[in-house]
Amino acid sequence: MVRKFLYLSVLLSVFWIGFSNVAVAAGDEEDKTGFIMHHVKDSHEWHFATFGHTHITLPLPVIIYSSDRGLEIYSSSNFQNPETHLFGKEYGHNGYYIDEHDHLKAVDDRSFLDLSITKNVAMLFIVLAVVLWILLAAASHYKKNPGTAPKGAASFIEPIVVFVRDEIALPNIGHHKYKNFTPYLLTIFFFIWFGNLLGLFPGAANLTGNIAVTATLAIFTFFVTNLNGNKDYWKHVVATPGVPLPLLLIIVPVEIIGLFTKPFALMVRLFVAITAGHIVILSFIGLIFVFESYAVGFASTIMVVFINMIELLVATIQAYVFTLFSAMYIGQAVAQHDHH
Repeated sequence: MVRKFLYLSVLLSVFWIGFSNVAVAAGDEEDKTGFIMHHVKDSHEWHFATFGHTHITLPLPVIIYSSDRGLEIYSSSNFQNPETHLFGKEYGHNGYYIDEHDHLKAVDDRSFLDLSITKNVAMLFIVLAVVLWILLAAASHYKKNPGTAPKGAASFIEPIVVFVRDEIALPNIGHHKYKNFTPYLLTIFFFIWFGNLLGLFPGAANLTGNIAVTATLAIFTFFVTNLNGNKDYWKHVVATPGVPLPLLLIIVPVEIIGLFTKPFALMVRLFVAITAGHIVILSFIGLIFVFESYAVGFASTIMVVFINMIELLVATIQAYVFTLFSAMYIGQAVAQHDHH
């Protein structure tokens, strides 16, 4: 297993360094590390590489809805300099422009709804497609071959499904309810896991390192937890049994705040872990182009391989941790208490 991780880490490291080389070699000498934030942030275009003055990009749809003009759809290439591929107010189109921070704005500051397919949204669709393809392939095998040993995608998926069911859902939720929530736990585990792994490829979007995505996942867990909370759960929140009345004035607000700090912790933990990993990898690669030294290049390459090995583990660990804590919160909400 360690050997496989090493091989994959070396392969990813070669891709990272090669990708970063073409991305910054022709860039501004004063901003050779600018590609770091460009990779981490969301964008209205998907930039892959730069060769000389040639930019390899994928323009993405800019979708706008306003009450006076209705639905409008443009290509992001209409909003950028065709030579430098930079956005700015001077490259506006039909009353809209994308500023230097990649935010869509109206020239006259009127209100509108931005429904654009950004890089992270496109990556979201890719992750969903990969997850659906693998899971449906596994389900199709069991449907066509009931009672037989798993093969192909099924042999890859089954151990993970069994692990999430027996090691996460069952111990934390309990025998009486774990089957109800196992599908949800499997969904968030596979989505986060594949999103983390695919995000390690050079040029990929930083999907699970986007706080809007992690916040949405945390909100899902928040609603699943609290909408399924039983009377004992809510009684412990609003009127903790066995606590003197004066102390309730302190404990009840703390319990209510705790309802929101739990999903907040889920959101921040995943966002920070994934984003930090990408920044560290890209920072070591950036050192190669800042110092332009063979010694620094060799040392940075060794560090990138090492960090890539860690990131492959982190991708799995963060999916496990998010799923585990979601199961714990749900388990606390549906637990059956026996009061005497």
